[in-house]
Amino acid sequence: MGRYSEAEEWADITPIAQNDGGPNPLAAIAYTEEYSEAMGYFRAVTARNEKSERVLDLTEHIISMNPAHYTIWLYRANTIFDLQKTNGSNLQDDILEELHWLDNLSLKHLKNYQIWHHRQTLMTRLDRIPSTELAFLAQMFAKDAKNYHVWSYRQWLVRRFALWDTELPYTESLLAADVRNNSAWNHRWFVLFGQHVDPRSGKGMDEVGHIVDEDLLDREVGYATDKIRLAPQNQSPWNYLRGLLRKRGSLLECKAFAEEFVGDVDGEGEGCRSSHALDFFADCMAEEKEAEKA
Repeated sequence: MGRYSEAEEWADITPIAQNDGGPNPLAAIAYTEEYSEAMGYFRAVTARNEKSERVLDLTEHIISMNPAHYTIWLYRANTIFDLQKTNGSNLQDDILEELHWLDNLSLKHLKNYQIWHHRQTLMTRLDRIPSTELAFLAQMFAKDAKNYHVWSYRQWLVRRFALWDTELPYTESLLAADVRNNSAWNHRWFVLFGQHVDPRSGKGMDEVGHIVDEDLLDREVGYATDKIRLAPQNQSPWNYLRGLLRKRGSLLECKAFAEEFVGDVDGEGEGCRSSHALDFFADCMAEEKEAEKA
């Protein structure tokens, strides 16, 4: 007995079987009967472009078996949007209900890209960020502080809803908890300088006339060097520091700082405490040599 073939609600639908290339396919995928049946009904409803509550139930069932099926997610989103138009329901309420359903699914499938693309698709229809959204993302980061999909989504949220002013304290709390959180360092850079980058071309406005705030650079150089002192062998703040100094055109203002962690360059003393400091110091020496040639 099939879940759909025996259901009166689906009696008007004739499922469409998957075409694997004839009666004797070379390499047919061994789907379960439950999944094959559900997909047969999905092909049938998409063939007639049906958008209905039962389609939402069907897609939810398929997603429970295969949460990475992008086509199912896309059709589900379009169904939600079309139902609002035909039924006259409140789209914001529908989206909030869908987000609540997604929350549990996201916590179960931490590395699923399609879930986050669906969430972003829903958010494009809202004028303001839901009050629970950032708290939910905190839950996700508690599970995996370096989840690439969640960080990408959060950066999109910041840009979409102009959250630039509220994100900086969040990065500080993350780095206070774990100074080695590479994702938090990357997000801090994005928050401070991503606002001045065209997301389509990736070109920074400071490259086309935006004047870099020197007070901001001073503050961030101090922030980076303070964090480096906590963990000199942590590469992220060294990279962050390099990025800041490149905006000024020279690494040399922090040459003496790097030298603190290099030790005696002639081989005496306590030795090098950071290979990243040594790389930085060497680049400073090379920059000085180039300046002498000029």
